[in-house]
Amino acid sequence: MTIKTILISGFLAFSQIQSALCLWPMPSNLDAGNSFLRLSPKFSIVVDVHNAPSDLTQAVQRAQTYIQTDKLQRLVVGRGANDAQNIAKAPELSKLTVSLTGKRPTQSISAEAVLSLEDRSESYSLTVPADGSGATLTADSTLGLLRGLTTFGQLWYQLQNTIYAVQTPLTIKNDTPAFPYRGFMLDTARNLPNSFSVSDILRTIDAMSWVKIIQTDTQSWPLFVESHPELSAEGAYTSDSAYSQADIQNIISYAGERGIDVIIEVDTPGHTGSISFSHPELVACSDASPWSTFANEPPSGQLRLASSAGIDLASSVFGSLASVFPSKYISTGGDEVNTNCYDDDAETQADLKASGQTLDQALNTFLQATHGTLRKAGKTPIVWEEMVLDFNVTLSNDTIAMVWISSQDVASVVQKGFRVIHAASDFFYLDCGGGEWIGDDIANSWCDPFKTWQKLISVNQIYSFDPLASLTSGQTNLILGGETLLWTEQSDPSNLDPIVWPRAAAAAEVFWTGAQLPTGTPLNSSEALPRLHDARYRFVQRGVRAIPLQPQWCAIRPGACDLNA
Repeated sequence: MTIKTILISGFLAFSQIQSALCLWPMPSNLDAGNSFLRLSPKFSIVVDVHNAPSDLTQAVQRAQTYIQTDKLQRLVVGRGANDAQNIAKAPELSKLTVSLTGKRPTQSISAEAVLSLEDRSESYSLTVPADGSGATLTADSTLGLLRGLTTFGQLWYQLQNTIYAVQTPLTIKNDTPAFPYRGFMLDTARNLPNSFSVSDILRTIDAMSWVKIIQTDTQSWPLFVESHPELSAEGAYTSDSAYSQADIQNIISYAGERGIDVIIEVDTPGHTGSISFSHPELVACSDASPWSTFANEPPSGQLRLASSAGIDLASSVFGSLASVFPSKYISTGGDEVNTNCYDDDAETQADLKASGQTLDQALNTFLQATHGTLRKAGKTPIVWEEMVLDFNVTLSNDTIAMVWISSQDVASVVQKGFRVIHAASDFFYLDCGGGEWIGDDIANSWCDPFKTWQKLISVNQIYSFDPLASLTSGQTNLILGGETLLWTEQSDPSNLDPIVWPRAAAAAEVFWTGAQLPTGTPLNSSEALPRLHDARYRFVQRGVRAIPLQPQWCAIRPGACDLNA
């Protein structure tokens, strides 16, 4: 059984000093000037919130620390040295006041992050005067204040010992995401004991928060389940490679404080070969050969879905996890169910005959049991698209479908009335492009080529994705957002950061900013590139090993490395 924890304003023309407001993701609206503003050595962020939750005050402390320790020089020729004269005569900002509007009850950031998608509020308003008279940040929720603090922190650069901004006054009114679901999935099932470490996951969570990604995804069986400790004891790579209860709580708490909802997936009934180590009687075609007949990836093995014991195990696991993960959502998976495996399995055929069911009917019984367990716990199920499109099963209309096989499948899913999370392999699979990992197959992998971030004509790339393509106006409300995904047949901690960042940030802007910039112009990679450079350099300053997008000579000379420059 695999487990997955699911886990900017228009372009401002360059002035003579080549200044551009490098926010990522770009706010849904923005009004900015061209005046310099220094940060006072006595600068403070004042929390004007009655009984402010502790994770809000911690978020404020982190924001202030980032501003004072990023030490990011501007990406211009001279790295900001030509700013010295303007900085010297600029007013000083001594205070940012953070407050709530009072329209919603005050809750912690962690509590806001795990509300249902329709109940979350991430909107904020930010004003930074050019005269230094005092900046203000307001929001309906502490989660919105966190998003505003992220934006405020991206305004600042450093030259020698002076921290400064280059485009004030600045006003952002009610910046809010175009889509509520913006996620990243990290597969931890396929490589190395203790891959990935808790520290790897926490660092990734930090990076997600810096670009307003709110769901995190980690796939693995090395996850301790209180009701069934034997699953990780026998199914993990080694006895010390399972995530403990303390690890899980640490990840959930850390993510919640950063406005991120951790969604767990127990992929059933397929991809469950690891159960055979502790419950061999419940798994069909375990490690059968040739594996390609019985599974999309070795080793083969699927939970015997027509077995009452198999159903009871899966339901018990979901019930246990529902009590641990505060998210409103849990995924039951359902991808790549191999019918050959069940057709060839004598026990499954006997169970089907005894119950008088077809395979689809048995799968439906299985889903009713597992989804019923989740609903009793107040959770909404998530499934992969096959459960909607490939099998004759009954799913409640509030079930959420993740579309991964092809972005073209979204239209078929929404026609059936289901809400959708975009996870299309043709746009968002970050592992593609490494060549085939199957030993005797020298062809490209099935999802090659590499998914670069930038928008290219007639090529599926992350920044060119249209979340509402081919949908009618009456169907657009079914699109919740999307996520980038890293499956790790060829990844481990050694390449985690560079394979994910800054590409995943491109998707963060697609689903926060929407189809167009505040100026009304569509998202375009030429405008975005200087801003994404800036985000990447800031990531590196904070300890995330994000890869460069161009040589630095190009990064500090926007447009100079264009083909016809």
